[in-house]
Amino acid sequence: MDSFSSPSSGSSSFNPDDFKDQLKTQLAQAYAEEFLETVRGKCFEKCITKPGSSLSGGESSCISRCVERYIEATGIISKALFSASR
Repeated sequence: MDSFSSPSSGSSSFNPDDFKDQLKTQLAQAYAEEFLETVRGKCFEKCITKPGSSLSGGESSCISRCVERYIEATGIISKALFSASR
């Protein structure tokens, strides 16, 4: 028997609902990390023209608008995907 099909010794029985919840949490965390990394990269590339020790007012405004657009677009896409799948 392999490790996937044999019962583990010393642990409680497998609960599919707990597993699903844990998997959903891990997927949500991975998605959030990937989203933040994408936004960070795209907005930095678009808004920061001369990297330095601080942001100019224009750079700060640009980053704020860029992040807001990404969040709004992600919300719109998510709603469309979830409504299409029903």
